[in-house]
Amino acid sequence: MGRPGTRKLAVLAVSAAVVSVGAAAPPGATANRTPAKVPVAVGYGGAVASVDADASAAGIEVLKHGGNAVDAAVATAAALGVTEPYSAGIGGGGYFVYYDAKSRTVHTVDGRETAPLSADADLFTENGKPLAFADAVSSGLSVGTPGTPATWQKALDQWGSKRLGTLLKPAERLARDGFTVDDTFRAQTASNETRFRYFPDTAELFLPNGRLPVVGSTFKNPELARTYEQLGRQGIGAVYRGDIGDDIVKTVEHPPVDPASGWNARPGKLAEKDFAVYRAKLQAPTRTWYRGLNVYSIAPSSSGGTTVGEALNILQNTDLSKASEVQYLHHFIEASRIAFADRGRWVGDPAFEDVPTKELLSQRYADSRACLIKDDAVLTSPLAPGDPRHPAPCGQGGTAAPTTYEGENTTHLTVADKWGNVVAYTLTIEQTGGSGITVPGRGFLLNNELTDFSFAPANPAVHDPNLPGPGKRPRSSISPTIVLDRHNRPVVALGSPGGATIVTTVLQTLTGFLDRKLPLVDAIAAPRASQRNAARTELEPGLYDSDLRRQLEAIGHSFSLNPEIGAATGVQRLPGGKWLAAAEKVRRGGGSAMVVDPTR
Repeated sequence: MGRPGTRKLAVLAVSAAVVSVGAAAPPGATANRTPAKVPVAVGYGGAVASVDADASAAGIEVLKHGGNAVDAAVATAAALGVTEPYSAGIGGGGYFVYYDAKSRTVHTVDGRETAPLSADADLFTENGKPLAFADAVSSGLSVGTPGTPATWQKALDQWGSKRLGTLLKPAERLARDGFTVDDTFRAQTASNETRFRYFPDTAELFLPNGRLPVVGSTFKNPELARTYEQLGRQGIGAVYRGDIGDDIVKTVEHPPVDPASGWNARPGKLAEKDFAVYRAKLQAPTRTWYRGLNVYSIAPSSSGGTTVGEALNILQNTDLSKASEVQYLHHFIEASRIAFADRGRWVGDPAFEDVPTKELLSQRYADSRACLIKDDAVLTSPLAPGDPRHPAPCGQGGTAAPTTYEGENTTHLTVADKWGNVVAYTLTIEQTGGSGITVPGRGFLLNNELTDFSFAPANPAVHDPNLPGPGKRPRSSISPTIVLDRHNRPVVALGSPGGATIVTTVLQTLTGFLDRKLPLVDAIAAPRASQRNAARTELEPGLYDSDLRRQLEAIGHSFSLNPEIGAATGVQRLPGGKWLAAAEKVRRGGGSAMVVDPTR
């Protein structure tokens, strides 16, 4: 998942703008007025936080017209498919976590993409060797069966109050009328320009007239507008049993590559049957008891809930509220290291792997791992995993393996409604621009989620639970999280994009908010660290350039610089029916927090 930015949208009307479109608008066309971006909003009637102002506004529009949190989440996600096309869309998948205020219960939908039924462990092997990552990404081999449309319909069937067609209208309108291009959207396009030119349909859409989109211009996607209109009219059968799905299959089996590019766009193995058998799965959430609160998240096939949960359990017996900043970061880093060591050994698609979810989340197991952490020393990575089924004090029950690579794209939205229902939803097409392949005539990019599988065993001596298999879901790090109090009422909900850094971003934001007592928007904005069982911990500049880094190095930590980690959003329940929505202040162009009525 590359590094998407969120477009810095201004409230502006551009006259005499250059208009970037699939079908060019006339010179002098005026850009649509876009809501201003603000990182925090407080008020009544519900709240939406996303990375994009147009998308947040789509969710607010639904809430204002009587829709609930699930309805608004679907509308927001569909709009993100227009304005954040390199991060999400109907060509991808994701994980949906829902809190039902009436029953005070949490439910989840696993809408992860799946490998073709014809896939095996050698999916990414060629001539006996694993493919180079770049060769696999921009190919049909990387494309899994999309889960996003099925996720939307499953959530609406279970908990929604409006039809999918109604909820797609704001996004359809946005695709037709266009959104304003900013520096970040242009930069994202520029970073993908070379591979976008491999595929004529992608180049025609995202490089209009052969050039990068112009900042301040209006970007329209009439093909996507028509696709949304068809999806709204015919339902998701158009994808899983109809011609949208047929078009995806043709594109994957015969990637429409420009012969002059010289690019070897390897064909994929998706077939109509893969779409016919695809299901978004209802499943129980993970649950962790932390500081007297219930922390709910997504269970495998994502590793998010188990890895964040295990790290929280490891930190349970350390009073982070009284720790110095150095000790807080030290324990956070070490807990992350340990949890990632266990994730790599034990977590995969539970339909194929015997995943010890309950044991990974047990306090007994966490305590057996927590004793590895010393205040004045640093663990060595890659750290060996423990055995959650047979915990041994300070034990390491396996062979160490490094954490495999995950791209750093994706997008997250968080929604609450006036009835108290909450959604935390993370959706993705994997890295920035996904596979780089646009479905001809459809206006959306296809995912490269299958590259989240291990191309070969991370350690040949140990079973790797994340190798490809027929119909298997690749392991994810997506971690949409909802925290409830002792009475099962919402406290906070949040999530983030960022590949494997999602786990550490969610963990750091949660502990910053719950333990360090930072306001939610400041917990989101705080400079981040990410340790994923690697020799070096990644730091954003705010930490890398600080004296804290030198103090941590004195204990034994090693660091590398990462310019930007994640892009979180969240909502917080306040007294009296009030909600706070929070998003990034700066990362990826800043996020967009909105409420229905700031004054009641």
